[in-house]
Amino acid sequence: MTDEQQIRQTVTDWMDATKVGDIDRVLSLMTEDAVFLTPGNPPMTKADFARASESQSSSGISIEGTSEIKEVQVTGDWAFMLSHLSVSITPRQGKPMVRTGHTLTVFRRQQDRWLLARDANLLVPEST
Repeated sequence: MTDEQQIRQTVTDWMDATKVGDIDRVLSLMTEDAVFLTPGNPPMTKADFARASESQSSSGISIEGTSEIKEVQVTGDWAFMLSHLSVSITPRQGKPMVRTGHTLTVFRRQQDRWLLARDANLLVPEST
């Protein structure tokens, strides 16, 4: 499998694990120093991500999404990916909230695995 195919598989694994609420699997797909950037919020670390995910899981929120990968570039043990992401967040009782937008993700190869190291996403509420 090529580096690009491995990165695409990491994204598929991430989306599948998110859909079934497998937080541990999602966390295994990122580096220990992973950082997430979102509009209007301070940077989120892997530990912050884990806490937020556990809180969402315990409140009965379900999350589904699709990632349309536009570009993957690999250089040595680093790679970046441009994608368009759409995420539907549905509370136990309530209407789904859909957020959509572009992302720039940086991956780092560690022990022959491509892991998410940085993610800047520009997701905003979908216009109706």
